[in-house]
Amino acid sequence: MTPSQRSKAALSLVATGAFSLALLGPAAHAGADEPGVECPRTLDCEWVPAAYTQTDPADVTSYGNYDVSERPATNRVRYIVIHDTEETYDDTIKIFQDPQRAASAHYVIRAADGHVAQMVRNKDVAWQAGNWYVNTHSVGIELEGYAARNEFTPQQYAATAQLVRYLAAKYDIPLDRQHIIGHDNVPGINTPRIAGMHWDPGPHYDWNLLFSLLGKPTLPTGSAGSRLVTVNPVYKKNIQAVRDCETNADIPPQPSTSLPLYTAPSKDAPRWRDAGEHIDGSAGTNCAQDTGAWVFSGQKYVVAERQPGWTAIWYQGGKAWFPSPDGVRTTTPQSGWALRPKAGKDEVPVYGAAYPEKAEYPAEIPYYTINPLPYTLKAGQEYASGGETPDGYYYAMSYDGSLPLDRTLVPGAAKYYTVQIGARIGFVKADDVDVVRLR
Repeated sequence: MTPSQRSKAALSLVATGAFSLALLGPAAHAGADEPGVECPRTLDCEWVPAAYTQTDPADVTSYGNYDVSERPATNRVRYIVIHDTEETYDDTIKIFQDPQRAASAHYVIRAADGHVAQMVRNKDVAWQAGNWYVNTHSVGIELEGYAARNEFTPQQYAATAQLVRYLAAKYDIPLDRQHIIGHDNVPGINTPRIAGMHWDPGPHYDWNLLFSLLGKPTLPTGSAGSRLVTVNPVYKKNIQAVRDCETNADIPPQPSTSLPLYTAPSKDAPRWRDAGEHIDGSAGTNCAQDTGAWVFSGQKYVVAERQPGWTAIWYQGGKAWFPSPDGVRTTTPQSGWALRPKAGKDEVPVYGAAYPEKAEYPAEIPYYTINPLPYTLKAGQEYASGGETPDGYYYAMSYDGSLPLDRTLVPGAAKYYTVQIGARIGFVKADDVDVVRLR
């Protein structure tokens, strides 16, 4: 890949103070040959290194398939991203070992038996989430399987839970759906990136089962009338008709982790339109790929209005409605933290990364421009908070760390919060919002 092709966050598979690996000396170049695995002792794991290779001998910026770092010293690990491979286990290993494919993940979990291959050291940055900021602050776990087929196995769920518990304890990651996220919850880093973001592990992945195995089932922590709720349908009873629009095929109705969103309290109303996914202004759909037209189990929202059989939540700057029939569990009341615009602000911008301002970049590191996403927090609205998120841009552009200030974290002065703006998370500046407790 050329430097322009590798422009961080411009790639869907790649994309990040002043801590620099140059301070660590020659050992900082260690990568693919490191032995051992980072797994709980109870889990069947092996070390199967992803490629770390310079692909053009004349160009140190042309390489694959991850970036060397020294996390958490360089940049904090705050998220765990769950993916599916859309390939067999063996083919996934081959892809991650091909430096021309520009893709990797820290772990791959086999469907048949829950066997785990660690392919990237957790200190390093895998090219996995399609958002360089999220890449640099996360560990990626790939599940052998296909999102449209709902073939994830009990062995995979059990292995995933063991691995997530281990990683969460190691890096002090909260066990909630603002931090244990799917690839379908990762935001586009800028508006043009949104439509190309991935939708795995998809509408049928059983998040409730995973969190029960984690020992963190969704339980009521707020009063019955709390405005803060967690989406929590009964998986086996929540039968949804979803379309796979990549193959133009209907997926047979089956248990789902998701609830459909409408623009009004009627199934005859248009489906919710995600402005980033539907840049042509078309209405939302029941496509699995149309993540903005659904909400997913475990995600928290603030209730905007209730009508018989329907609930509206604040969502991407407006009211989105989902069916909530009497006697059918769709949400669980919560107490917790929400964000709302500070007094005097008509709306607050939402970003796809928590990056420094231009003036905070050293001259040797090009400024990465971040523009607001097409969603805002408007006056009178409230959104669930995932807490403070790390700031900083991790600059890594060469195979050997030889560029000026290469493998350096550029810190920022601004503080950001994670916000559940839609199906995908986003980031808002702390100076723009008030943090309020909802019970």
